[in-house]
Amino acid sequence: MKNYRITVNGTTYDVTVEDQAGGAVAAAPVAAAPAAPAAAPAAPAAKPASSGAAGSVTVNSPMPGKILSVKASAGQSVSKGDVLMVLEAMKMENEIVAPSDGTVASINVSEGASVEAGDLLASLN
Repeated sequence: MKNYRITVNGTTYDVTVEDQAGGAVAAAPVAAAPAAPAAAPAAPAAKPASSGAAGSVTVNSPMPGKILSVKASAGQSVSKGDVLMVLEAMKMENEIVAPSDGTVASINVSEGASVEAGDLLASLN
């Protein structure tokens, strides 16, 4: 059995790897005590103004990246799975789709905007 300490995005995990006949199997990671921050994070960049009132269904960014194109606009009717925008992350284009049927209440980003994981991209009614 081997123990490793791994840091991912500032969170430290203690991982135990067990040797077995069929190969190595990793145990579930357990968060360790947070490491001391190296420096204070920079202030977040100003977000573009939304194009309307927030709706009841939110669409958040699944990962950090850059908005390549916005395919929907406020007031547009969309069906579940319709492409709202395209997000570039790690040189891959990811389609951000509507999670349900509805009307686009707001688009909270513009083309070329950089977003972080969890940022509000759009909302639906």
